[in-house]
Amino acid sequence: MIEILNPAEVARARETGALVADILQAMKNRATVGTNLLEIDQWTKEMITGAGAESCYLDYAPSFGRGPFGHYICTGVNDAVLHGLPHDYALADGDLLTLDLAVVKDGVAADAAISFIVGESRPAESVAMIEATERALAAGIAAAGPNAKIGDISYAIGRVLTDAGYPINTQFGGHGIGSTMHQDPHVPNMGRPGRGFKLRPGLLLALEPWIMKDTAELVTDDDGWTLRSATGCRTAHTEHTIAITENGAEILTLPSQ
Repeated sequence: MIEILNPAEVARARETGALVADILQAMKNRATVGTNLLEIDQWTKEMITGAGAESCYLDYAPSFGRGPFGHYICTGVNDAVLHGLPHDYALADGDLLTLDLAVVKDGVAADAAISFIVGESRPAESVAMIEATERALAAGIAAAGPNAKIGDISYAIGRVLTDAGYPINTQFGGHGIGSTMHQDPHVPNMGRPGRGFKLRPGLLLALEPWIMKDTAELVTDDDGWTLRSATGCRTAHTEHTIAITENGAEILTLPSQ
């Protein structure tokens, strides 16, 4: 299903998006050496429920996971890039942590992800990976407009990632979003310009460049959810929800302050 939101729904999406961004920023600030992933999950739960919102993950049970997910945020450490199931792990200095969050409030969902390094260490390779996903996301957003097509976004994202030397997996990527978290159209992180669904004002998309250092192959963890790089290499993932407008793309998942 491809859902086109009316102006009132887009306005509510702005509020949901700001909530998602604020929670992610709060979790980034609280994620220090020694912080347990289960603590992050609990803090996220408290912020979601305190805002009168609902988690998109708690009861989520798609075909690719051993559902229901049962937690409030995805927490991926180092080689874990997608759908990271929170578990009993204390963060160490230099860990590359990815937090992915989707909530629904007042009937509209928003989805975003950030990757960052915990503690004082700044491994150059990890910094470069995070920056590459951020540049790719910016390029994808710049390519999104009312007369563009999905392939234009995918091409822009993929060009940045491939130019930086990273393999690209197209099994998972961006997606439509609206009253529910995952909708059509699929937005792969590589594509051909001028192809696919034509963007329209009121369409919401979650764009999410993600990479693995030296492979495009994923493996599923024993928990049935967490997707890791097949080689054990580090990974990074950055995501925003955007709204297509008459003038271009509006980023909805920016912090309120």
